[in-house]
Amino acid sequence: MFVPLGDQNPIKRIRYQYVTLLLILANVLAYVLEAASGSEPALIASFAVIPGEFFQALGAGAATGTGDAIAIPEIATLLSYMFLHGDFIHLGGNMLFLWVFGDNVEDAMGHVRFLVFYLVCGVIAGLTHALMLPGSLDALIGASGAVSGVVVAYLMLHPRVRVWVLAFKILPLNITAAWALGLWIVFQLAMVMIPQVGPTAWWAHIGGLIAGALLTPLMKHREVPLFGR
Repeated sequence: MFVPLGDQNPIKRIRYQYVTLLLILANVLAYVLEAASGSEPALIASFAVIPGEFFQALGAGAATGTGDAIAIPEIATLLSYMFLHGDFIHLGGNMLFLWVFGDNVEDAMGHVRFLVFYLVCGVIAGLTHALMLPGSLDALIGASGAVSGVVVAYLMLHPRVRVWVLAFKILPLNITAAWALGLWIVFQLAMVMIPQVGPTAWWAHIGGLIAGALLTPLMKHREVPLFGR
């Protein structure tokens, strides 16, 4: 739909977006280790959320999935999945959204609250995906659920800020966040209304959006206004 290029919204309350940068570095490091391991399918099977195996393990009282090459608690995959990515485009797209929009959300919440916000959005995104597709054996990986929470938080905090986006991969536009991110959210909602096609986990995006919308008023600093008021 579009690629964010930057915004005109300097941070005001923090010196630097340390958590945003650390999350990006953690995702990049995980991708490098994943690619260098030579056993990417085994890693994904162990650290991804696979709804059918997730509920089967929980229902049987098992701590881990039966086919996992690396045994970690099945419940822990709700955290680990968001640091794995299928390819460089998958990683790059998620990290670009996080870099452009994460700093101002971190600025509004503070470092610790933003980290908690990001991780909780990712966990709820993973749970939403699993609950909506409980029998699926397809692996859920990627930061897009957590990043969706960041996107809706930015929209709620800075709807009037102008952002540069590259629309349809060729057309640079300078439009308000309300238009850019509002249309992006509408697109996510529309995609869950049609049969699931391709690898994109649309329900995880929806879960992240809902979590972000509910958590933003609670996690932002009290003096930070909503909707740019």
